Parts: sequence; structure tokens; C-alpha cells
Amino acid sequence: MDGIPDLRDVSAPGRVAGLDEGISTAELALAARNHGLPLEALRYDTSPPGLHYVLVHYDIPSADADAWRLTVGGLVRRPLSLDLTALRARPPVTHRVTLECAGNGRARLAPRPVSQPWLVEAVGTADWTGVPLADLLAEAGTVEGAVEAVFTGADHGVERGTEQDYQRGLPLDMATDPAQGVLVAYAMNGAPLPPQHGHPLRLVVPGWYGMASVKWLRDITVTDTPFTGFQQAVAYRYRQTPDEPGEPVEVIAPRALMIPPGFPDFMSRTRVVRPGPVPIAGRAWSGHGPVVRVEVSSDGEESWADAEVTADPARPWAWAAWHTSWTATPGSFRLTVRATDAAGHTQPLAASWNRGGFGNNLVQRVEVVCLT
Repeated sequence: MDGIPDLRDVSAPGRVAGLDEGISTAELALAARNHGLPLEALRYDTSPPGLHYVLVHYDIPSADADAWRLTVGGLVRRPLSLDLTALRARPPVTHRVTLECAGNGRARLAPRPVSQPWLVEAVGTADWTGVPLADLLAEAGTVEGAVEAVFTGADHGVERGTEQDYQRGLPLDMATDPAQGVLVAYAMNGAPLPPQHGHPLRLVVPGWYGMASVKWLRDITVTDTPFTGFQQAVAYRYRQTPDEPGEPVEVIAPRALMIPPGFPDFMSRTRVVRPGPVPIAGRAWSGHGPVVRVEVSSDGEESWADAEVTADPARPWAWAAWHTSWTATPGSFRLTVRATDAAGHTQPLAASWNRGGFGNNLVQRVEVVCLT
């Protein structure tokens, strides 16, 4: 490298892998830092923090909870500066929320967008406890003309040549609506947030992909213009080409996942079962509304059988459980599962491609061998 390097020399632009290009060392390094939910952990109503999916854009910041402050400013009448004691002194609210990474399923696309190589495991559900965002904004008092709330985390890095704190915005009408359930959370499953999940403070946005739930939250700024920072206007967009503006990535598309039946081969993860009735179960969710139907196919998607879906109306932002039974006979099979939500969205049998690999809710297919 000649001359003095700048950020463009250390941060490559986004790209799509060649059709025959394997997973790179950089992608393997990302996969080692981040992790998905082991699918057998779908049996838990809430995901233990160490099993819940993790995506860290930059570094997990060093955070002193005793010194941490959340500021609320911008177009507000009463700016706030709150420590953890002040936040915990408010009446606590707990929501059970399923979070899913927007890139879940990216590695199953062809050609593959080069980034964190998720298969289908980038999901988790937790009981998040904190203060409703709407209450904090009401206390601060937004002024006329304000349109957006911008959230800044403490994680700092460079992406595609742009140095930045991780930031995202939400429309103010959503941020100030108690019915949206957005939380400024300080606890996960009844304990303080672990470092990888945003200790000591994070945003939790029900129904939206995980990029909206800013971790290590330190500032909320109310603005009179829509946020145009990197993670909003550049990174998380549905695009077919590099030059088009694209549509924003927001609401979670429906997805059903099954707990892989039987027992696995170590390398291939192919499932092995014995003849007879095999219980099939899993979880399903959607940001567009409750999942109303889950179907399972065992004959190459020629026919489908309905599973029984059990949802908790008191927890509208959490995944639903589903179960059915399949009678296995000797041979090789592919089990497929798909979900349909109350808004009429159904998982597709073929993936819809975009350059970022976002929102790929292709049906789950599990290879199963039944022994004689």
C-alpha cells in the first residue's frame, strides 16, 4: 500500500460473491464472533441468553453501568439525562419479544451477498424488561414539527469506508405510540443485560428486524427530518442493484422453524429417525401479525398437512409454538415447514434475492433418513 492509508483502504464496499466462490476467511471470522440459536433450543419458550442469536456490528463496548447515562434531547421541551438508577425507579414493563436478524437466511441465497453468513438460526426470544420508550418521550415532551427519534449506541467502527457510531431511527409516531411496545430495556429474562446483548441498556423494537433494536444505547435525539445515517439509508435497504435507493428493511417476514427431529450426523447435520410416529414441533413468528397457520410437507412439497399452532394472545410479539406428528418409514425424506400470518403473508418456496441478503424467509427444509 503506497502513501498514507485512509478508511477506504481498510473497509471494503459491499459485494456479491461469485457463483463458485466459497465462504471467505473474513466471513468465517464474522461467523465465529456472532452466533445463531441452536435449533434444538426452539423447545424453550424463552431463549437462554447464551443461546439467543448474537450479532455485534463492531466491538462489544466497555460499559460501566454505574456511570452510564442515557440522554434524550433534540426537539424536546425538557431534555433528560438519566442514569440506570433513575430508569429502574420507574415502573418496570416486561415484554416477551422475538428478535430476528435481517440477514437471517443470507447464506442460502445464490449468488451469496458477502457478509455474516447466516443460515436460519439468527433468532431468539426473551423477556425484556425496561421503560416504555413512549413514556420517556412523553416526559421529555417532543415539539411540533418533530418527525423522527434517532438512537445512538456506544459501539463504534467503520463500514464501507464510513466511520460511525451504530445509529438507527424510528418514525416519531411509532416511537411515541405505547401500543408499539418499544422498550428501553435494562434486563433480559429477569437478569441484567449480558454484555453481548447490550449491557447496560438497549432498545427493543417488537416486530422489526433486529437492526432497529440498538444495543449499548446512550442517546436519543428527536429530529425534524428523517434519519439518513449509514445504517438507515445505506446498509439496511432492499436493493437489486448497487445504485438504486431501495426500500427500507423494517418489519419481520413470517417464518416457521422446526426442531430437527431424531438425532444428527456430526458434519452434515442430516437427521436420523427410526420407523413409526415422529413428533415434529417448532416455533413460528411474523412482524405483520400473529401466525395463523403452519404447514408441514414430507413428500417434496406436493402436499401439506396443518400443524397445531399455539399462541399466547397476551404476548403478541413472541413466537408461537406449533406441533404435529409424522409417520416415518425407511428411506430418505425432506421435511418442509412454512408459516402464514394474519395479514396473509406466506413463506415462499423460492427465495427472493436482494444484494444485502435481507428478509430471506425461504421455507425451512430438513433432510431426514429413516433407518430400517
